[in-house]
Amino acid sequence: MKNKSAIVKVLSLIRPYALLIIGSLLCSAVSVAASLMIPVFTGNAIDCMIGKGNINAEEILKQIIIIAVVAVLAAIAQHLSAAFNNRITFKVCRDLRNKVNDKINRLPLSYIDSHPTGDLVSRMTADVDSFADGLLMGFTQFFTGVLTIAAILVIMFCLNWIIALAVLVLTPISIFITKFIASRTHKYFKEQAVIRGEQTSLINELIEGQKTVKAFGHEEECLEDFDEINSRLEKVSLNATFFSSLVNPSTRLINNIVYAVVALIGALFIIMGGIGMTVGQLSVFLSYAGQYAKPFNEISGVITELQNALTCVQRVFDILEESDRVPDIAYPVNPEVKGEVELKNVAFSYNKDISLITGLNLSVEPGMRVAIVGPTGCGKTTLINLLMRFYEVDSGAIYVDGANINDMKRHDLRERYGMVLQDTWLCNGTVRENIAYGNPIASEKEIINAAKAAHAHSFIKRLPSGYDTVIAGGGANLSAGQRQLLCIARAMLCLPQMLILDEATSSIDTRTEMKIQAAFAEMMKGRTSFIVAHRLSTIREADIILVMRDGKVIEQGNHSELISKGGFYGDLYNSQFS
Repeated sequence: MKNKSAIVKVLSLIRPYALLIIGSLLCSAVSVAASLMIPVFTGNAIDCMIGKGNINAEEILKQIIIIAVVAVLAAIAQHLSAAFNNRITFKVCRDLRNKVNDKINRLPLSYIDSHPTGDLVSRMTADVDSFADGLLMGFTQFFTGVLTIAAILVIMFCLNWIIALAVLVLTPISIFITKFIASRTHKYFKEQAVIRGEQTSLINELIEGQKTVKAFGHEEECLEDFDEINSRLEKVSLNATFFSSLVNPSTRLINNIVYAVVALIGALFIIMGGIGMTVGQLSVFLSYAGQYAKPFNEISGVITELQNALTCVQRVFDILEESDRVPDIAYPVNPEVKGEVELKNVAFSYNKDISLITGLNLSVEPGMRVAIVGPTGCGKTTLINLLMRFYEVDSGAIYVDGANINDMKRHDLRERYGMVLQDTWLCNGTVRENIAYGNPIASEKEIINAAKAAHAHSFIKRLPSGYDTVIAGGGANLSAGQRQLLCIARAMLCLPQMLILDEATSSIDTRTEMKIQAAFAEMMKGRTSFIVAHRLSTIREADIILVMRDGKVIEQGNHSELISKGGFYGDLYNSQFS
């Protein structure tokens, strides 16, 4: 049932290229027709030289010229058909990848967080490539093969219905064998695609964490994990290849039997005489018997490849069929930017069976500096995700500048925030492009000023090409501290009304951190700021400190007030200086 559904979806993908498909089918038809004409002219030429002294050189030459012209026509038609097929296949794959990429941008972050990156990459690359191979074979060989079989049967019935009937009777045996074997290969191709995605995910994980693997001497365990997946992939691939490879020799056996039957019956007709069959016509039949056999072999290979292609493309369709994030409303509001934030009875949990944030209330006035502290896993970063609407609240509401964030476009909401996260992310491009990521039209002077404010200018100038240095592999050619400084510079260039700093200086040395904290203090003047920090010494100047524990705000106030209470915050603060 899934295969039928996948076929319908594939047809919808190729529908926009109907003209190219018609062109391909017409060229294929011309190629098949021309190829099937050649045996007829060859038979005529043979009949012109059968019998003693019965050689008609002029007629033979005429037939040879016709054969040459028809062969050239067939070659041209075949070339054009291949060109059409290539364009159709790779345009469809381009469209499919674009759809998946667009879909990933519309998926909720919960889906991305819960699926291995390597598996998603495998679906967009390896699975689409496998689909392209199957689709190309389908266009190139399937239609041509079916048309060849049908045309040969028609011609055979016109020439000699008895031989044609014998061929037709033997045909279902080949079809049955092909269907029987192909139906059993689907399971293995499906397992192969899944395990290949699992392998890609593991490889991606090990390459990204290679330093950690080596630091903890985990090479042997990693090799064992890889070998285990690789062994499973080998077993499934061998089974898929074994069963799919049975089709070709099985159909060849039936086709050789067909060829022998045609030769035997035709020879008997010539020996008996009076049937009206000549040696030339027998050669035509034998040629058609050979050509009749070839499409079955090709179609059997196509069916095997299509099984793999449909399995792979279904994994791609699985992504496309996932539910989109909650869409923006039809008539969104976009209130004046002030920097006011209010949370009313907010509840949220990643796992619906395990509560995380419950009944959270918070009111932040414009320009306030709000620090969020608490033990690991208490919900600090989760709160940031909810403010940015990366995740939807389960209940309650969040208001920004007086408007419910569900009534705003996500773009308008996020445009109000500038973020610097603990996990740095840099795209492949120059240092300049990475700093200007949130403001592509920024001038050179603005970019340099932002870098200076983030204390990144000095190390950027020491790079091989300065601001034109290309950052590759997510910043593999930079230190963790340098990557974080660039992310800080990126935020300083945008300077929106609200800032989110989630352990923004965790990878920076103490001296530079003090300078950046001073820059942050200047930058935060008049701006609403949310600061997540484990080093409590960095948030003493905050207007309000939220102390979170088990998803709830258990204490609230400024540094002096919380210390004087001697509660949980006091214990946390003193533990860092005891």
